[in-house]
Amino acid sequence: MATQPQTKSFKVGKFAVSTIRDGKVVGEKPHETFGTNQKPEDVAAALEANMLAADKFIDSFAPVLIDTGSEVILFDTGFGEGGRVNGNGQLIAGLQSLGYEPGQVTAVVLTHMHGDHINGLMEGGKPAFEKARYFAGQVEYDFWKDPARAGTPAENGHKGVLKNIVPLVEKMTFIKEGSEVVPGIVAHEAFGHSPGHLIFRLESEGKGLFITGDTANHYVLSLQHPDWEVRFDADKAAAAATRRKVFDMIATEKLPFVGYHMPYPAVGYAEKSGNGYRFVPETYQFEL
Repeated sequence: MATQPQTKSFKVGKFAVSTIRDGKVVGEKPHETFGTNQKPEDVAAALEANMLAADKFIDSFAPVLIDTGSEVILFDTGFGEGGRVNGNGQLIAGLQSLGYEPGQVTAVVLTHMHGDHINGLMEGGKPAFEKARYFAGQVEYDFWKDPARAGTPAENGHKGVLKNIVPLVEKMTFIKEGSEVVPGIVAHEAFGHSPGHLIFRLESEGKGLFITGDTANHYVLSLQHPDWEVRFDADKAAAAATRRKVFDMIATEKLPFVGYHMPYPAVGYAEKSGNGYRFVPETYQFEL
């Protein structure tokens, strides 16, 4: 019997917000992904100090659905059909478990164009969300679309954009710092993880939430140690500076955030702690 996809729903003002677990993978040798500029034993010690295994980690993937009352907006699309052989690609099943069909999605917003965020855009060679319009960063698109990516380490990303993004360009609005997706949802530049990575601030009825994408990829190794380098970050220094800027803001304003790779259900808070931040999972804040 198929298991029900994991979802988590809560309210931010009048917005109904849901995170959907597209899937997870178990990784080996955390120090080869997080803290790549640190001694492996120091990465292991940081994990063990937080009751985590030193030799393995779980990476989770959490697209976000927001129903504003007049729009149904999806942020990032998971692995899509190609991920299902490994148990990923659960986004559409998750949508359906929440009572939505793909055809009800009116807008798809991309934080960036890595495969685990864009591969769910197409299904069976056709747009998975046939009635949606699309929003993506201009800087991000220009980088990955450029034929100069061929023959470089970015070649697979380039091919992914040609396959999943280019067919949708006629329905796509390219955005930048300060662009409004819909009233109450604004884009902010958070470059580093990828050349044009974006985050989004939601505001409704005096309540707020950040969708931070891949600004931080691990709730301990990227937040408690924001200067530790991450293998997947395109510009390591810019990514570290962005982490500090974004999570300083989140901690100072005490706003919740959804991080794509945070422990599922991927929503929580950040507080300043030592030289970095501590991830505080939400408990009942949205129920009061």
